[in-house]
Amino acid sequence: MPKYLVEGRYTSEGLKGLAREGSSRRRAEIAKTIESAGGKLEAIYFALGDADFYIIYDAPDNVSAAALSVVANQSGFVTSKIIALLTADEMDQAIRKSTTIEFRPPGQ
Repeated sequence: MPKYLVEGRYTSEGLKGLAREGSSRRRAEIAKTIESAGGKLEAIYFALGDADFYIIYDAPDNVSAAALSVVANQSGFVTSKIIALLTADEMDQAIRKSTTIEFRPPGQ
């Protein structure tokens, strides 16, 4: 199953909700949401700095991952971006495939 990384930030309302319910309960709710899309939560980390949290999860496909992103972002409690992660084997496949792609740089 494809793996995804989410980098997110809480809005002020989202942060109030996190403080009210606690991070363990939030983790359980996030896992349930991901599972409802056919995926599985691997890890969630709360962070200092530009992002408030990072989530790593598996999803059946890009459509399911995008649907999870839509649900979270339309809530108004978080803003997030999703990053598709590749295994070393997938990257090797991409490198091999890149040799068959025709590309002309601008001005060449």
